[in-house]
Amino acid sequence: MKRLCGLMLFCIGIGMTWVLILPKSFLLVVIAVGLMIIGYNLFCCR
Repeated sequence: MKRLCGLMLFCIGIGMTWVLILPKSFLLVVIAVGLMIIGYNLFCCR
């Protein structure tokens, strides 16, 4: 289950990087990076 949640969060983070083409705010950048890090840790680590 943790791998599925990790993959889901990582994919959401990747999808949010499309927002980085036209960054609206620094908060969106922080959220996208945070989701990718959390998703990677949940998917790859234990």
